[in-house]
Order: sequence, then C-alpha cells, then structure tokens
Amino acid sequence: MPTQPLSPLLLLLFFGLLMTGCVAPPNSLNETGADGPTGEQDPPQVRITTSMGSFDIELFAEESPITTDNFLRYIDEGFYDGDDELGATSFHRIIADFMVQGGGLTESGSEKATHSAIRNEATDSGLSNSYGTLAMARTNNPDSATTQFFINVVDNSFLDPGEMSDDGYAVFAEVISGMDVVDAMGMVATDSNDAPLQPVLIEDAERL
Repeated sequence: MPTQPLSPLLLLLFFGLLMTGCVAPPNSLNETGADGPTGEQDPPQVRITTSMGSFDIELFAEESPITTDNFLRYIDEGFYDGDDELGATSFHRIIADFMVQGGGLTESGSEKATHSAIRNEATDSGLSNSYGTLAMARTNNPDSATTQFFINVVDNSFLDPGEMSDDGYAVFAEVISGMDVVDAMGMVATDSNDAPLQPVLIEDAERL
C-alpha cells in the first residue's frame, strides 16, 4: 500500500538530506554544460530502458541548455547504462507520491565518478517540477548537480525556485511516452532508506 504523502516542509527537509553525499563534490562549475554537442534532433529525445520497462523523454534544450548538454554527455559516454564498462546505474531511491531518483549509483550501491558539477538553471528556465518532468538531484549547494536526476510522479511545485527554496531544482526534460512505467516504479516496495527491495536498473539509455 502506498505511503501517505509527506508535507512540503518535511519533503524539503528530506530532500536536503536526500541529495547530500549523493554526488561527487564539484571541482569547478561547468558553465557550458559539457564538451559534447546537444545533438542533431531538436528537441533531443532519449529512451531509457529499465528492468521494469522503457520510457522516452524529451529534453528542454532551449530552456535548460547547460543541463541538457550535461545529460546528453553522460548518455553518449554510456555512463547511465554501463556501456562505459564501469557498471550500469540504478534508480536507487524511490518515494511513493513524490519521485524516483537514479543515475548515480550502481546496483551494488557504489558511486560512479563524474565530471565537474554544473550551474543550476532552475531560476533561468521557468520550468516547473510538474508530474512527469525530470529534474537534477543535488546537494544543499545549488550548483552541485552532476549525473543524478529524479522524475516527479506527482506535481512538486514546491521544488521550484521561489517556493520553499530560492534556488529550486532544475527541470530539464519530460516523459513523453511510457509514464506508466515510471508510475509503476514509483510504487515498488522499498526499505527504510527508500531503496527498492528489488533493484530497478537502467539497462539502456540512448538518443532517439
């Protein structure tokens, strides 16, 4: 049975703890987002195949160019699905009626090394953490996001800039197909640390 939704205040406090230590500390802020190109398709789309099924996302390249380039860089390097031969990542933290988070830890729980952190674009993009959108996970430092992202499984507008946080969490994409898979992921059984009892792995992540 799904848990009762947490209050926005408790969720915000939890989110600060949630992100702390989940990304590598930044060496320098990446102002351009990545070295690689955004891609030929405009707007770019990516298919993420998990152990529970696949879903397609469309990136907000115009509104969130730094975050889009950063995400596509890791897609092209095979970071998320293990094509880099360093291990596939998982959706390692899931909270019913809130979000599913992944993209940084392997099935064993080890953290993969990342490039430098990027600048938080939340205040620039005008995008909201609405149902089906993807946003970057980070520590309490607004400019600390690297690879980890979360998918909102409900409207979480309190994560937007100017709500309960001046900086907010940067939205960079939305699910355009397969949201039923994401909803199912959001309902899996978890332990006391919100980790799925059965791993939810990213088996493939590629541009469309």
